[in-house]
Amino acid sequence: MTATAMPAADPSVSPAGAAAPDRAEAATPAAAEGPRTRRACIMAVTSGKGGVGKTFVSANLAAALARQGRKVLVLDADLGLANLDVVLNLLPKVTLHDVFTGRVPLEQAILSAPGGFSVLLAGSGLVEYSRLTPDVREKLQHIIDTVAPRYDHILLDTGAGISDVVLYAVSLADEVLVVATPEPTSLTDAYATVKVLAQQQHRRHVRLVVNQSSRANEGRAIRGQLQQVVDRFVAPLLPGPDPGFKLEFMGDVPVDAAVRESVQRRELLFDALPGTPAAQAIGAIATRLLGRD
Repeated sequence: MTATAMPAADPSVSPAGAAAPDRAEAATPAAAEGPRTRRACIMAVTSGKGGVGKTFVSANLAAALARQGRKVLVLDADLGLANLDVVLNLLPKVTLHDVFTGRVPLEQAILSAPGGFSVLLAGSGLVEYSRLTPDVREKLQHIIDTVAPRYDHILLDTGAGISDVVLYAVSLADEVLVVATPEPTSLTDAYATVKVLAQQQHRRHVRLVVNQSSRANEGRAIRGQLQQVVDRFVAPLLPGPDPGFKLEFMGDVPVDAAVRESVQRRELLFDALPGTPAAQAIGAIATRLLGRD
């Protein structure tokens, strides 16, 4: 077994467990720009394990899609442990918590982010969002239904793991993008996530991005390993006459010193250093998502 190989047996599935300058400004409500006839494509960006670069991918992918002329909103769906504001170097005065509690209208919480897209930021350290309540379900659903007609793409930057809050956020999405790294623990947790989504949400298609790949074609090989395990242990358990499950490889993001530099400086890599290997990889993933490859 190589360092990136998946286990031969089905792993158990268990839940995974300096201030920025005040530069957040309210974005112009999209509704004021005229009616839209299409609903956004909603994609959940998720992971089985924390620390794999999920929020980094979400933010830079949004910038890459915006660069290609798409109207994009990133919603921080990690409601209690949000960090999208840190990645974007924003210090919001208003968050989703204020919208949930009725303190401000939704339009005041939609902010302009570096990279040419909009964001809805969540709070951090809010224990009331650590579990899924009927109130949280209703309000999150309402917010997504309200903003969906205003954008081409909505990215839900979820928490990591398979808690009820994470799975509910994913259930609101049309598509799912799982972010993993070549580490065995990340791959095991990515498989667990795919298994739960297939069995509980009856999904038959999930996209995969491998972050921090260290050699050519590593991500494609990892996708092949994951697909084999899914075909062996998950697909036979799925209902219906065609129980197949497709894990679609969208690309890998190579190990790149510029990523660490951009994160430490709280800058979007795709915005500040677009010519670096990792930024170019993100751009290629955006192009594939748009069906332009």
